[in-house]
Amino acid sequence: MMATVGVDWRGRIGREVRRLRVGWRGAVLWSLRITVAAVFSYVAALLLFPGTEPLLAPLTAMLVVQVTPVSLLASGLDRVVAVVVGVSLAVAFAAVVPLEWWSLGVLIFVSITIGQALRLRDNLIEVAISGMLVLGVGALGAGAAASQRIAETLVGAAIGIAANLLFPPRVPTADAGREIEGLADAVSDLLRRSADALERLVAEHEPVDAAAAAWLDDARRITHHDVPRVGAALLQAEQGRRLNVRAVGTPDLGPGLRHGLESLEHTALAVRSMYRALADATAGRPAWLEDETAGDVLLGLVQTFRELAAAVDAFGELVRLEAAPPGQSQSADFAALREAIAGLPEARARLEELSTVATDPELRELLVSVLSTVKRVERELDLAQRARRQLQLRRPQRHRPLPLRPHAARQRPDIFPESGPEAETVRMPVVERPADDDE
Repeated sequence: MMATVGVDWRGRIGREVRRLRVGWRGAVLWSLRITVAAVFSYVAALLLFPGTEPLLAPLTAMLVVQVTPVSLLASGLDRVVAVVVGVSLAVAFAAVVPLEWWSLGVLIFVSITIGQALRLRDNLIEVAISGMLVLGVGALGAGAAASQRIAETLVGAAIGIAANLLFPPRVPTADAGREIEGLADAVSDLLRRSADALERLVAEHEPVDAAAAAWLDDARRITHHDVPRVGAALLQAEQGRRLNVRAVGTPDLGPGLRHGLESLEHTALAVRSMYRALADATAGRPAWLEDETAGDVLLGLVQTFRELAAAVDAFGELVRLEAAPPGQSQSADFAALREAIAGLPEARARLEELSTVATDPELRELLVSVLSTVKRVERELDLAQRARRQLQLRRPQRHRPLPLRPHAARQRPDIFPESGPEAETVRMPVVERPADDDE
């Protein structure tokens, strides 16, 4: 067990080192963009308000410049609206009530409620923050503080938008490819760990039910946490390409990444269902585990898990290589994926043979579930299916189907019977053809 954990940690450390080695340049440039935008916004606000410390301008610029170009205008506008609403509420409150615990609570409640009504999304809390800061100034200086705060926000948002338009961020396609490969690594690591542990349990004649339940929990963690996280990274990559001048003249790799995520998501769900069947079939020490052939069956599952892991691992690497920048990677290795998938038909044939001779219902259900998983993975990782799906995702939706319009009911001849549940067994009447005059 300790050896398996050590291998798992070494694999994670290796992936993190590779990620840092490949992505350090992009991380430095991203930090530099945010820093330059914040400094420029501070200098501009300082020129407008000499003798002050306009820290709101660089704060706004930092929040605006880090978003994708497609959501840039919406984010900057939402933040300006949030600040204006919060400041307006604070000015109204400061004119009639002092700064007390109850007035602060009422202001926060009203600010958040109005922000929700305006659908300010991530900038919702900025309404309450702006109101609290201006309310702290007091009734006498509330007007000046309000106008300066709004002006600083406008300066920061404008410079943040200009920074994204003049110096657009890179398209994070390679990052999404690495995230998808990380999802494939999580699934393949689970399959390999379970194969190694199951082989050890069979050799030592130990129960399998506890280990199977742990593998099921790991599979749930992948489908519930890893898949949504990778989906968010892919969505950011797709949005980062839109309205980004750096994406002009570069191939759109979004369909390949989208198919890769879809295939791995379906694979992860199938693997989770397989572990569910394994946990159910081994719970409570069932009768089939007492049979002398149980060891051979479990060792067959060990081999199947390793074959699935090899196929998923090769598919994840293929997606990453296809999404990598041209000068930073080698060409995609389709041969490695074909070689890895070549073992799945053998696993399918082996499981079909075992399921036909199995007599115990729980064992047969387990074998059928594993066989279904192998078929699903084989179909999801197929290269021909990947090419067809990419064409579907790449095809523009130019022509939308026209809405159906009601037509007048047409009368049918009485010789045709009404369709219904028994229509397939109704004998159609023979319509006699009228004789020709020539005959």
